[in-house]
Amino acid sequence: MGEGDSMGAASKNGELEKLADRTRRSLILKLADWQDRKSWDEFYRTYWRLIYSVAIQAGLQEQEAMDVVQETILTIAKQSRKQAYDPARGSFKTWLWHITIWRIRDQFRARGKELSQRHSFSAADHDEIPQAIDLLPDVGDSSFEKIWEREWQDNVMKAALERVKVKVSPKQFQIFDYNVLRGMKAAEVHKKLGVTTTQVYLAKHRVGSLLNKEIKFIRSQEEPPCTGEETQRNSKSDKIRS
Repeated sequence: MGEGDSMGAASKNGELEKLADRTRRSLILKLADWQDRKSWDEFYRTYWRLIYSVAIQAGLQEQEAMDVVQETILTIAKQSRKQAYDPARGSFKTWLWHITIWRIRDQFRARGKELSQRHSFSAADHDEIPQAIDLLPDVGDSSFEKIWEREWQDNVMKAALERVKVKVSPKQFQIFDYNVLRGMKAAEVHKKLGVTTTQVYLAKHRVGSLLNKEIKFIRSQEEPPCTGEETQRNSKSDKIRS
């Protein structure tokens, strides 16, 4: 990738981050009357890329995909409040998968309504929406299951990296990025960044150790946060048992 391509990718990522942050703030406002906003904020930061990526692959535009992100997490929040998620009936990953697909379909239906309200549109436009919905993979489709699994694993790594970034210095993360994520040898990193090979090895060890811990933490948290009511009920139950 050339320098121009790298700058273009960085600019696009920056715009996406801004869009994601606006969506996050809008979502948190909608959850303003809920007690555990911090947990939902963290939940959003962990899963928004996964939901967004799948929505984009389904054929939605950026803003539509962000709408899917917000509506998916709102649905999970509301259902969690009603304790609709039962781990005994299936994994959280599968539950999130189903809700994401339902919200993606909602966006395609919204497109159809918008087209029908226009005064003039072509026959091709008229046929576009039902065909697009029909092409969406069913939640039981094995090929889509592979896409979801790939995106899920990729999201765990990206979310863990984001969490690590704020816990180490920018220089340490840059060294780790070049040495581990981009696969450059310690000697090459030394020449490119002007750091010693000892600094390279230390950054590799420290950041790598933190990354493994964050990956384990994210995987241990693969279920929606408790609502305020659930937290209170759990607290009462603990007191009764004790």
